[in-house]
Amino acid sequence: MISTLENTFYSRIGGRICEAWVRVVEIQKAFDILQNGKEKWRMKVRNRICFVVALIVILSFGKVCLAFEDEGFQYWSSAGASFDINKDWQCRYEEEFRLANDGGHLYYHHSDLGFIYKSLADWIDLGFNYRQVFEKDNKGQWRQENRPHINVTLKGRLFGLDISDRSRFEYRDFENKKDVWRYRNKVTVKLPVELTELKLTPYLADEVFITLDDDNVDRNRFYSGASFNLSKNIKADIFYLWQSSRSAKEWKDINVLGTSLRFFF
Repeated sequence: MISTLENTFYSRIGGRICEAWVRVVEIQKAFDILQNGKEKWRMKVRNRICFVVALIVILSFGKVCLAFEDEGFQYWSSAGASFDINKDWQCRYEEEFRLANDGGHLYYHHSDLGFIYKSLADWIDLGFNYRQVFEKDNKGQWRQENRPHINVTLKGRLFGLDISDRSRFEYRDFENKKDVWRYRNKVTVKLPVELTELKLTPYLADEVFITLDDDNVDRNRFYSGASFNLSKNIKADIFYLWQSSRSAKEWKDINVLGTSLRFFF
């Protein structure tokens, strides 16, 4: 039987997903109304409407996240690069830093190297990665974790939306505690709009974490953000993240402002 704690958690996630879908429907209706106008007027009004709707989505989720704040604000920053080895394989590398205590205390860093096979089909990618993690424990000591992981990403379009579903299986080799297997599933929905002169592309995403040793959902992350191209080979991303993690007696929440840069060669 699912515990009361899990019921509360699932109801909160369900409410946020329903609210996000309502916003998406509003955007689609706005597109339909604008179809009969002149081209310049349609583009101008459409961008303004979409900007307002996307802003409402981001701020509404930010407001909800703050209402459940337990462990404060954090800032996460990542940078990565990718290049094609050949027509079938791509190599990706990423570095990420996380700062807690309102963005003033570094407590986490990881390096991730992966090889992605892209030629199985247009709608699927296979990734084989290794991640080295350094994270401070409760005593402030840095602890190392080795984390190989396999990723299967399904891609496609539904109702005019770009949707991806990434399944990740990872083995967590800890320095100071029992090793575990974990499954992560992340669904991302990109809205079919480009906002402002930067051509911002809004998106929503949700990621579930399940420790396979006990079959429990122990973490969830909800993203609301926008990505854009700084140049032909540089892509930027800014997002607001609400993370809920299971503790012994309750769910602990944090709010995160995140930024990332991706370089393509």
